Amino acid sequence: MQGVLARMHRAQQAPLHALTPQQARAAYENASGILDVPKPEVAKVLNLHMPARDGHPIGARLYAPEHPANNALPVLVYFHGGGFTIGSINTHDTLCRNLCLNTPCAVLSVDYRLAPEHKFPTAAHDAWDAVRWVHQHADTLGIDTSRIAVGGDSAGGTLAAVCAIWARDENLPLRLQLLLYPGTTGHQDTKSHQTFAKGYVLEDTHITYFFNHYLNTPEDRHDWRFAPLYAQDTDGVAPAWIGLAECDSLVDEGIAYADKLRLSGVTVDLEIYRGVVHEFIKMGRAIPEALHAQRDAAVSLRRAFFG
Repeated sequence: MQGVLARMHRAQQAPLHALTPQQARAAYENASGILDVPKPEVAKVLNLHMPARDGHPIGARLYAPEHPANNALPVLVYFHGGGFTIGSINTHDTLCRNLCLNTPCAVLSVDYRLAPEHKFPTAAHDAWDAVRWVHQHADTLGIDTSRIAVGGDSAGGTLAAVCAIWARDENLPLRLQLLLYPGTTGHQDTKSHQTFAKGYVLEDTHITYFFNHYLNTPEDRHDWRFAPLYAQDTDGVAPAWIGLAECDSLVDEGIAYADKLRLSGVTVDLEIYRGVVHEFIKMGRAIPEALHAQRDAAVSLRRAFFG
């Protein structure tokens, strides 16, 4: 991990917070596959659109493994990371392919709208609209409505946690919420935010940059749809698998959310991967912990879907 960070430093790339959102998206897109493993072949890959509540077509990509034609597949509805400002279904294509094959299950990767063009709570609404759409169109997609999970990394993990609460409220059963180093609080005030503020991929300036683009007012920081740790209660939400990076500004709030769920009686499997940083899950070419974490995530999905 130190070697990866040293190479990033030597590359002397312009920091995200010095770029426009459009420039930051392009930079993230260009760099997204450098440290990742080659893309595996998947039996079925389908690009599609679904309507948001305001009629906007939300892009998505459906991955499906080979399976008997008459059997409906379990599905993971996945939300990519990127601080609600960058990232896409393309930047997380390899990860979704691996989760699809290693589980095996269908994966629907959602291209929710990004800030600052679309501010809070648009991303959260798009995410939940996608989950409901999958449930409503399961027959067409070949999906088993009794075996739906939500998941995501970083900001996508936030969206997955929020969707798990909405699913509880609307009696839409979920088998699992798969949360990879999710953001759960509205403030950068934990010890890990101080310890890993510089030099560990996700820096404090990046987080401020993302928050400023996504949020409308300081009051939005206290809204549970942005910071699920502030939800009034999490009783009855789906079981959780939470994978965190030890050297990450978000690790303390990830642990705090695991504690909140456990205090609510929710089953939680918490893994903290030692010595790695934010974004590590997509660094399989460089560090073995990335593929280890992907396998662990697939195991948790298998247990949720197949018992």
